[in-house]
Amino acid sequence: MKRGRFITLEGVDGAGKSTSLEAIRRFLEGRGVEVVVTREPGGTPFAEKVRDLLLGAHEEAVDPVAETLLLFAARAQHVGAVIEPALARGRWVVSDRFTDATRAYQGGGRGVDGQAIEGLARLVHPGLEPDLTFYLDLPVDQARRRIAGVGERAAADLDRFERERASFHERVRAAYRTLAQSSERVRTIDASLPEDEVARGIVAMLGDFVDEHG
Repeated sequence: MKRGRFITLEGVDGAGKSTSLEAIRRFLEGRGVEVVVTREPGGTPFAEKVRDLLLGAHEEAVDPVAETLLLFAARAQHVGAVIEPALARGRWVVSDRFTDATRAYQGGGRGVDGQAIEGLARLVHPGLEPDLTFYLDLPVDQARRRIAGVGERAAADLDRFERERASFHERVRAAYRTLAQSSERVRTIDASLPEDEVARGIVAMLGDFVDEHG
């Protein structure tokens, strides 16, 4: 059986990944592709519990290395239980975030050593990288306005990463942009455009990819 393809969406919080994920799912299913849509951190019952731990508030400061290790623990479960089995069965996996998010948030945002992150990546998913990544690029000030405007959310309703200062998110965005410029699998999307335009742009690029690799 032909192995499936692995597609990821990346970007700062507020970039509109959920809408884009749905557009990708609809397009692929319209092409007759079996699709598994998932997310990180999360994707399995165990990994979702780790997600709650990572995003929730804590009385103590969370060490960046501890945070990174928790992410890779959830990722190991996710890869072994969901991603690899689906790809082996010929399904296409579409994930809201993968290791690029760790490179950006923990590497760029927290300052965790990049070589350590790559070492953990080799341990947790040796030989597995996305076939195609859409990076939704959005200025931090716009992203923060979008987050605050979702249901007029109060500060207490924001998760631990959404509550970080703008300077943290600027570092995350810079890391994402550097990664996008250095990787041929990454397609950068202007997420400041209206959501329907963003979705159309992604679907157009995805159509070319399916025609070539499907």
